Amino acid sequence: MPYPKTGWAWHFVRGSNMKARALVQAVLRGEKTDRYAAGPLAVHFCARQAGISLREYTLDPHKLAEAIIAYWETFRPDAVWVSSDTWVTAEAMGAPVAFTAGDTHLCGTGAPAITTLADLERLPPPDPLRQGRQPLMLAALREVCRKLGEETFVVGCFDQSPFSLACAVGGVEKVMAATLTAPEFLTALLDRCTAYTTAYAEAMAACGPDMLSTGDSPVIMLGADLYARFGLPYEQQVFHALRTRTDCFLSLHNCGDTTAILPGMIHSGAGVLEVDHLLDLEGACRLVPPDLALWGNIDPVDVLCYGGVDDVSGACHKALDTAASAGRGRFVLSSGCTLAPETPAENVLALIRAVHERSL
Repeated sequence: MPYPKTGWAWHFVRGSNMKARALVQAVLRGEKTDRYAAGPLAVHFCARQAGISLREYTLDPHKLAEAIIAYWETFRPDAVWVSSDTWVTAEAMGAPVAFTAGDTHLCGTGAPAITTLADLERLPPPDPLRQGRQPLMLAALREVCRKLGEETFVVGCFDQSPFSLACAVGGVEKVMAATLTAPEFLTALLDRCTAYTTAYAEAMAACGPDMLSTGDSPVIMLGADLYARFGLPYEQQVFHALRTRTDCFLSLHNCGDTTAILPGMIHSGAGVLEVDHLLDLEGACRLVPPDLALWGNIDPVDVLCYGGVDDVSGACHKALDTAASAGRGRFVLSSGCTLAPETPAENVLALIRAVHERSL
């Protein structure tokens, strides 16, 4: 049995009379709650805990959903994440993907799929109900929402945002070079990526999640000026479309130290900013307006994967103290990025337990 034998104790520590879903919604709206929420980014961790391979988790929507549901039943986080990898939309646009050696998720392989305007012209319109693995992810999301949607807050991940998607289908080096040498081509590519990203997100919204989350991590390589030209405007287009067409909370995840671009991210249109451990949480609490939520930012490697329970508890309470001292009610305690599959179960429990050990 891969799961820890501690799930039975949750009725002793759940410190709120609200259901988890309602609690997270209230936190993100800035409403008064009796505690903060916890929503670690558990993706491949769910597969490992369920004892299934990442191949099964990636290609079988029922097994993916069942792994997430089993994770929730044991750990009882306030939020769960429906995601498999960051190549779903890139694959739908023609990027070659493959499983590498060992128990790994799908990743990009081979030459970039789109390097010329002719390549762009050959792309069909986005159709998330039929292209690549997008239908599989939608099926998994529907199942999770159907089984957990009344109890817990469900996040659908529509990775990736336009610039990140452009890097996946066009090659990181080529896209970075194009910001200086071929801006017209890059703009055309970003326009198509925006269309694909938006269509997939809207299809996810129809499945019933509470929040839609997208990542655009390569934008940290751009710096503030180029981000303002090639990253932020396309994120804004996506979030504007989703705000007008869905009722979901909207979240932007950028890995790494986003200090230089955080002022731009604030204006992306996302109501939630997922912050990595490399970003100073105290500084983020000062800079990010109180009407936006922060979600993070415990180190997923050195603390959650390789630290002990005391290390996790200490880091979590420090983050909670930082948010509370800043008067930030809109804060969800989480890993700064996705949990490593080998993260000890007791460390994940320690993160979740931290929000129950203190009241607001």
